Amino acid sequence: MLGPLNHVGIAVPSIKEAVKPYRKLFGIKDITRTKALPAQGVRFAFVNLANAQIELIEPYGDNSPIEKFLAKNPKGGQHHVCFEVEDIYKAKAHMEKKGATILGEPRIGAHGTLVIFVHPKDFTGTLIELMETPKH
Repeated sequence: MLGPLNHVGIAVPSIKEAVKPYRKLFGIKDITRTKALPAQGVRFAFVNLANAQIELIEPYGDNSPIEKFLAKNPKGGQHHVCFEVEDIYKAKAHMEKKGATILGEPRIGAHGTLVIFVHPKDFTGTLIELMETPKH
């Protein structure tokens, strides 16, 4: 059921500042431009790697869920780990049947496909994002 690792989400106070060490220390040039996802309360950019992505996320708008995270971790830090699944609704039903707490209903994520989040208490303190594999 669980597909490949898609990305690791890193909450940051500033994407503009956060991309600098990827460029300077690792020489990475393939970094997407920053986009807003108002429904999720974040701005994001992807650092593209050979086998996955790093999603840099910063607060956007009032009551962004990232603000609470950054209040506890002012410099930023790992926010979530994202795995692909073939069908988000089947994955949601499966996870709920196994007793996991799903945070909200499926919604469009940064890749333009449906996502859900599994509460950190169900996975060793790590927020898990499940993302429907993009069809393109």
